[in-house]
Amino acid sequence: MSKDNPIDPQILLAEERYKIISDIISEVYSKGEKHYSKTDLLDRVFLHPYLGIMIFLVVMWAMFHFTFEASAVFMVIIENIIEWLKGFALQIPNPVIASLIAEGIIGGVGFILVFVPPIFFMYFTISILEDSGYLARAAFVMDKIMVKMGLHGRSFIPLLLGFGCSVPGIMAARTVDGRENRLTTILVTPLMSCSARLPVYIMIAGAFFPLYQGTIVFLMYIIGIVFAILMALIFQKLIFKGKSSPFIMELPEYQTPTFHGSVIHTWERGVLFLKKAGTYLLFGAVLLWFISKMGPGGYDVPIAESYAGILGNAIAPLFVPLGFDWTIVTALIFGFFAKEIVVESLSIIYSVNGAAAIRLQLLGLMTPVTAFALMIFVLLYTPCIAAIGTIRKETNSWKWAMVSVVYQVGLAYSMAFLVVAVGGLIF
Repeated sequence: MSKDNPIDPQILLAEERYKIISDIISEVYSKGEKHYSKTDLLDRVFLHPYLGIMIFLVVMWAMFHFTFEASAVFMVIIENIIEWLKGFALQIPNPVIASLIAEGIIGGVGFILVFVPPIFFMYFTISILEDSGYLARAAFVMDKIMVKMGLHGRSFIPLLLGFGCSVPGIMAARTVDGRENRLTTILVTPLMSCSARLPVYIMIAGAFFPLYQGTIVFLMYIIGIVFAILMALIFQKLIFKGKSSPFIMELPEYQTPTFHGSVIHTWERGVLFLKKAGTYLLFGAVLLWFISKMGPGGYDVPIAESYAGILGNAIAPLFVPLGFDWTIVTALIFGFFAKEIVVESLSIIYSVNGAAAIRLQLLGLMTPVTAFALMIFVLLYTPCIAAIGTIRKETNSWKWAMVSVVYQVGLAYSMAFLVVAVGGLIF
């Protein structure tokens, strides 16, 4: 090993380890006719440098298509239950309490629960892919691309966890070697589409792209991956000078996933969403109800004259180039708390029942181009306050937490503007 051509210590250790294993095997095993195992045959396909990438993209697209097709009936059932509960709550004699329970709690948190089925089905398919051993292969296939684009080899695991939630993804960056590589991974992990963004995608795609909503949502996840890689390349070239290193990991044997095991994994991940709905999403719903009902003129003022309307209208001029009105702007502001609150906010602001009614409101306010720009904005801007706090904790610096917020908001605005500008010329 020379200074001009250093060898990664992890590769050296792995080579020595397997050399020892090979020496031991050669003493106790006599080589006969070569047979390929099932794992060997499958890996020839799934680990192919080009075909493997195509298979990965097809598998991801099939996962989202299955998620929407399988969850559609359950979403309608939950939506009908929520509407019935709102009608029952509105019968409470006290109009203030009736409005708080029906429009604030049930209309806010209850509307979020409509999106529980697709989230659980997505986790279910991910569990199957993980238990089968395929996700480990996907990590190796994507690793080659990420290393070439400036991401550390081990960054795939934090980015993969980011599909579920940005917080554990950011925390998983502890396994990445080197301070510069770790910071790069932390800063780009929030660009991955977490499950909290899924309700927004479903609502908008269902309104403006009903025939292709599965493909549109799949596209948002791919765009998130692309921007994570591009931003990592920019950080590595302009800010950090860390060197990327390979991703060394034992590949498990292929196994047939069990239904029981997949259900358990799904519940363990999905229950976090339910806990979120019952805690600070509930608090957010009550707060949103209050500021949308109260204003300088007192209680039950028109929504545009409420505190929510005043806040949204004050900032709305900044978003005129994107085609977002003040209701969308208000929802995006509260989306800093959690992305689910974007949907929750619109439900409370519009004071309507069900996803279909919100979609009708959006259809009257936006075009397909501005709707897609809104999805891009939600994808790229800061995921939540919890993610900001985790970045601060993991980097031990508010500087990097603020860098994350500023660059993501700037990226979201500029890319949404680009979508509107280009889309306006084409359509």
